[in-house]
Amino acid sequence: MRIAIVINTSWNIFNFRLSLIKALLAEGHEVIAIAPRDTYSQRLIDAGCKFVPVTMEKGTNPFKDIWLTWRLYRAYSRVKPDVVLHYTIKPNIYGAIAAHFANIPAINNVSGLGTVFIKKDYISSIALKLYKQAFQYPAKVFFQNQDDRRLFLKHNLVRAGITEVLPGSGIDLKAFTPIPKPDSNAPFTFLMIARVLYEKGVAEYMEASRLLKAKYPTIKCQLLGQVDELSRFGVKQTVLDAWLAEGAVEYLGTTDDVATIIAQADCVVLPSYREGTPRTLLEAAAMAKPLIATNVPGCREVVQQNINGLLCRIRNAPDLAEKMEQMLQMPPEQLQKMGEASRHIAETKFDVNFVIQRYLHAIAEVTNSKKV
Repeated sequence: MRIAIVINTSWNIFNFRLSLIKALLAEGHEVIAIAPRDTYSQRLIDAGCKFVPVTMEKGTNPFKDIWLTWRLYRAYSRVKPDVVLHYTIKPNIYGAIAAHFANIPAINNVSGLGTVFIKKDYISSIALKLYKQAFQYPAKVFFQNQDDRRLFLKHNLVRAGITEVLPGSGIDLKAFTPIPKPDSNAPFTFLMIARVLYEKGVAEYMEASRLLKAKYPTIKCQLLGQVDELSRFGVKQTVLDAWLAEGAVEYLGTTDDVATIIAQADCVVLPSYREGTPRTLLEAAAMAKPLIATNVPGCREVVQQNINGLLCRIRNAPDLAEKMEQMLQMPPEQLQKMGEASRHIAETKFDVNFVIQRYLHAIAEVTNSKKV
């Protein structure tokens, strides 16, 4: 069977869907990665995929993005996949429409609603209309938490019968395993892993770190993630530089070896405004780290209050600082217990093999339905 995977970057496919790709290849399927070309495109080819480049402009101009439907339609017509797997907002919307016109069954994955339900404005109202139009067509729509599914049903954006909830993208429990902190005498370290976007809570993390460092100057507060100035919620490099100049947070840039950075942290923080199921929290949970996150959809699927971490209030830097201080003051035994609970949650709820099995079943289901 020929299966196409369509995402907004090759980086995203390689970092978040490689386990699924390997499983599909092991089953004897042909996998075609369709995405903009970047430095990870060759890695997808090396992993056994065929690669078809399709340009997807950044930004939120729905009128400009209509052309993406045509580009994806041409790619689908040329590749002729038996099924298309869509991820991220543009492939979910424009890819679903393109697959419909190409008469190819599609499986969409809503991995997070981004700004659509966070900032109510002209762009978000158009996005809702586009979702409603496009989501008539997929054979299956996966969500990463029940809140997102209920929201789509409430707005009549999708038929309930084709929806299902998955535990995020899952986590490879062999790739992310508990590793003792390399230097047990190193300062207590908080780590936030996210693209540098306001909607991820970066501003709140910066402020909370300033408040905490004023009381505990020896602690470390780190930020790992890509600057994305073209995003609607992107933090400008000049703003980030001004924040970093204050000295409260150390910026680590980006890395292909996230596990090594997580291993050096004592607590992983994500004060996001809304998530699907955040991959960074899954990675940290699998590595047995205590967590702090906002009490919002997606985050609270991974963080259980006082079990494996603490939940803070959204857009509230003082409350985040208070939760970070609580974590800092916990005895080592309690931190270890929280870390063990994180690993248990990762093992029992978020194993990537469960996600893979659901995809294999859904692929068989929608392709068999087409044959009937």
